[in-house]
Amino acid sequence: MKVYISVDMEGVAGISDWEQCIPGGDDYPLGRDLVLGEVNAAIDGVIDGATEAGATQILVNDSHSFMRNLPPGQLGGHASYLSGRFKPLYMMEGLDASYDVALFLGYHAAMPTPGILSHTYNPRAIANVVLNGTLTGEAGINALVAQHHGVPIAVITGDQYVGPEAAPFCPGIEVIEVKTSISRYAAEHLHPHVAQQRIREGVAAALSDVTATPPAIGLPATLEIQLISPDMAEQATWLRGVERVTSTSVRCEDDDPLRLYRTFMTLVLLTRSLVETR
Repeated sequence: MKVYISVDMEGVAGISDWEQCIPGGDDYPLGRDLVLGEVNAAIDGVIDGATEAGATQILVNDSHSFMRNLPPGQLGGHASYLSGRFKPLYMMEGLDASYDVALFLGYHAAMPTPGILSHTYNPRAIANVVLNGTLTGEAGINALVAQHHGVPIAVITGDQYVGPEAAPFCPGIEVIEVKTSISRYAAEHLHPHVAQQRIREGVAAALSDVTATPPAIGLPATLEIQLISPDMAEQATWLRGVERVTSTSVRCEDDDPLRLYRTFMTLVLLTRSLVETR
C-alpha cells in the first residue's frame, strides 16, 4: 500500500498563533514538535491499518510555509520526506496514480470562517474561494489533484470546520477533530497525546477498511476567487482562462481538474507580488 500525507500546520492541536507556525517565531520550535507528533501518530496509524496489505510506502509532503518544518530523521516508519520552498503542485506535490490513499493532516478552515488561523493559501491576497458554487478551503482545492489521479482522500484532521468544508469534495472522508476553534485566534485543544492517539486510531481504522472514494467534482469545474484588492483581480486576468467578475473577484473554469488547480496556484503566486508588506 502506498500512502500520501499532505501536512499543514495550523490545524494541529496546541497551535493557535502565527508565532508557532512561522520560522523565526518565538514559539516555532514548539509548533514543529507538535506537528511532528501528529505526523508520527498518523504514520503509526498507517502501519497499524495497512498491516494486511503488506509492505507500506509512505510519503510525507511538508505543505506549510517554506515547506521544511519537519526533522527528516525523526519521521517514523522510514517515511520519505518531500520538502522545499518551490513545488509546482505545492500541497499536493508528489501525488500520482500509484498511491492508494491520501491523508490531510493539520488542515485549517477557509478564510471566511472563524476557524483558528483560517485562510485559503494566501491570507494577504485571497478572501474567499468557491468551487462549483460551494465554499471551499484548501482541502477542496487540493482534491482537484487527487481527482485527476483517482486517489481517495481518507482522512482529514483539524478543527470543527475542516471536515464539513472537505466533505462535499472528498466522499467518505474520515474527520478527526483535535481542537475546537473559539475564534480565528483562540481554540480549545485536546492534549497533544490525546490528539495523537485519536489520529493513530482514526487513520488505522480508515485504512483497514477504506470507504473513501476518489473525489468526483463535477466537470467542467468552476473556481470563483475573491481577492483582497482590485489590483490583484486585474493581475489575475493576465492568466489565460481567468475572467473578471467584479472589481475584486475572478472566475476560471476547466474540464481538466489538474489544469484548473495549476491555474489557481499560478494566480496565488502571481498575486503575491501585490501583497502589502507594510
